[in-house]
Amino acid sequence: MIVLMLACATPAPEAGPEPVATASPRPSPPERYALGRAATPEEVAAWDRDVDSSWNGLPAGKGTAAEGKALYAAKCLMCHGPDAKGGQGWLGPNLVAKEPVSGFGADYHPPRTVGNYWPYASTVFDYIYRSMPQTAPASLSADETYALVAFLFAENGIVAADATLDQDSIKQVVMPVQDKFVEDDRLGTNQFR
Repeated sequence: MIVLMLACATPAPEAGPEPVATASPRPSPPERYALGRAATPEEVAAWDRDVDSSWNGLPAGKGTAAEGKALYAAKCLMCHGPDAKGGQGWLGPNLVAKEPVSGFGADYHPPRTVGNYWPYASTVFDYIYRSMPQTAPASLSADETYALVAFLFAENGIVAADATLDQDSIKQVVMPVQDKFVEDDRLGTNQFR
């Protein structure tokens, strides 16, 4: 069987002026997208929990290492393990290490913990107060945070095992590696590395 295909010739369109592209003006964005609402001062205050290196923002409160140990078991153990050494098999990092803080040479690679890596007590308090526990960030009260910091400092040998931390005593804590951090003057600033 033979199939024939015939093409019909269509006349070419007459050449005319080139079409001119017209751009439609872009609409300006609305002033409000009608999503959400402005935060209330109370809502802003609830999230304004930062504590800087000069202790600005430090809330009133107090807590003991013993209270912190109980809180740790209830709120931190699930990620950092029963002895706060985290790491292998646990979601969170190691928080306690008794390694000597001297050395810091090329071959010295201890796990970075509260006791051998954090340069300032204020940053430990700030991080825990704003970010922990991971399952409910910023849910700890000031007293709970003081207690957890006291527990972690005691476990790392930074404060006595029966220590109580509050607004005044925490400012007296000197972290073991504070002098190991140096000013970063590459940009001519007072940033630390």
